[in-house]
Amino acid sequence: MEASVILPILKKKLAFLSGGKDRRSGLILTIPLCLEQTNMDELSVTLDYLLSIPSEKCKARGFTVIVDGRKSQWNVVKTVVVMLQNVVPAEVSLVCVVKPDEFWDKKVTHFCFWKEKDRLGFEVILVSANKLTRYIEPCQLTEDFGGSLTYDHMDWLNKRLVFEKFTKESTSLLDELALINNGSDKGNQQEKERSVDLNFLPSVDPETVLQTGHELLSELQQRRFNGSDGGVSWSPMDDELLAQPQVMKLLDSLREQYTRYQEVCRQRSKRTQLEEIQQKVMQVVNWLEGPGSEQLRAQWGIGDSIRASQALQQKHEEIESQHSLSQQLDGLLGMLCVDVAPADGASIQQTLKLLEEKLKSVDVGLQGLREKGQGLLDQISNQASWAYGKDVTIENKENVDHIQGVMEDMQLRKQRCEDMVDVRRLKMLQMVQLFKCEEDAAQAVEWLSELLDALLKTHIRLGDDAQETKVLLEKHRKFVDVAQSTYDYGRQLLQATVVLCQSLRCTSRSSGDTLPRLNRVWKQFTIASEERVHRLEMAIAFHSNAEKILQDCPEEPEAINDEEQFDEIEAVGKSLLDRLTVPVVYPDGTEQYFGSPSDMASTAEHIRDRMKLVSLKRQQLRHPEMVTTES
Repeated sequence: MEASVILPILKKKLAFLSGGKDRRSGLILTIPLCLEQTNMDELSVTLDYLLSIPSEKCKARGFTVIVDGRKSQWNVVKTVVVMLQNVVPAEVSLVCVVKPDEFWDKKVTHFCFWKEKDRLGFEVILVSANKLTRYIEPCQLTEDFGGSLTYDHMDWLNKRLVFEKFTKESTSLLDELALINNGSDKGNQQEKERSVDLNFLPSVDPETVLQTGHELLSELQQRRFNGSDGGVSWSPMDDELLAQPQVMKLLDSLREQYTRYQEVCRQRSKRTQLEEIQQKVMQVVNWLEGPGSEQLRAQWGIGDSIRASQALQQKHEEIESQHSLSQQLDGLLGMLCVDVAPADGASIQQTLKLLEEKLKSVDVGLQGLREKGQGLLDQISNQASWAYGKDVTIENKENVDHIQGVMEDMQLRKQRCEDMVDVRRLKMLQMVQLFKCEEDAAQAVEWLSELLDALLKTHIRLGDDAQETKVLLEKHRKFVDVAQSTYDYGRQLLQATVVLCQSLRCTSRSSGDTLPRLNRVWKQFTIASEERVHRLEMAIAFHSNAEKILQDCPEEPEAINDEEQFDEIEAVGKSLLDRLTVPVVYPDGTEQYFGSPSDMASTAEHIRDRMKLVSLKRQQLRHPEMVTTES
């Protein structure tokens, strides 16, 4: 099912995946009921579409469903909960029904959710909006429920449409490129050309599809920070909601097939050039076998005097001189026609030096040709005379035209070679820039890897109190800003390599490997960073509530006597201890822990000590006489 097919229904926001997760790392599915009657068929279609998005691994962790019934009637809420049993019974682990401040009428007692757990297949709880944080972290709840998670439904829907369009176009383009590339690898020469001719141009522009994919991938991987309150703004476009690995896999396949396609085009261009050269060579051979042979047979004279013989010898030397300059030009032209693929900057400098030497030798040869040609023209133009002094007029117009034509032809060929040298020189300078961008991009990946390693090994402490933990959280955000700048720098360099490769019409040596490495390390860093933020935020909540209870507040005794505060501190403390034992899980399935086991044990011991103090305070408030007895 595609979003474009059910776009009017999805725009109604009958249900949505905000990107938030419960404490089991399961996705949160929100169903915001309203005053108007909800169309159950449209809601069912929406749920079917949303549940088709996450991966099977993500679904296995289960969903937490929030049914917002604050603006709806009880019978509608009940119908939605029962419908969940038919739509996604095996994938729902918990349903939180948010009740209004004024509870529904007594009919609600006729349907006890906790008694129906076995029949429904999942647990259902009724909870007020302000108590929802007992089950879900505030940073994982949207603003409608008092959380800090930012969610824009239309923004998500637009990105989803772009993703599906890219998937459809890239899949079709891959099939076409595979057909073209495979057709060029099979059969004889005629079959190759026939296959390439029939499928030479894909139906869509590969560069456009690749650009769309890179922009989409960049948006999926982008981390945004909310500068107003300092909280992390979660993006719903993560791996599990938009199949980010699928985008990366499609891009890798497209780059591979497009590179092969470009090679097919280059080979076809070379074959065309070879055919043109072969045709021109055949023209020269035909001339040599025809008019050239006749000319050689006609010019057999050796002269009837020393002067005449010397003139014939000079003319023959001029022909040899012309041939030598022609060979120099042919050598320079051949060098310019060969694709340049130097391995490093030193090779480029050596090639540039060789080009300049060949161009200089051509200049010297052309200058000598001009001098000899002019001398020959002067000699031909002089009139001959008999021994007795009578001048003889000789018709040399054809010879003069021929000599001038040869000189002009050599001048034009030299000019074309100079133009090609300029182009080659520019291309080599661009290749120097390409090598530099590739090296710097690889360095950016190394820097980002070092930041990830530092994050996992040294960013361990959660603070001894709320104030210290807040300072650690602020330092962590600055640390993430440094990593973000490194990642952006690396992407800019890789984009520059793409532009340079397109200009040079070549394949980058490392960008095809560096970009996936950069994205992979950045994704690992963001996952580890998010886990660090969650732990610090939970630690702040734990320390703040514990300090509020442990400090003496004689003017607010009723606040300390609230049993719910003790329960919440205990729940947060246990959740924090459990979180310390959970590794960071990356998209490829690999796991890493923060710090060493001894570091985590020390942090956990401090949290348990504070929990013991809170528990002792609770006992003292329940049994004041214990304090007197002990004292």
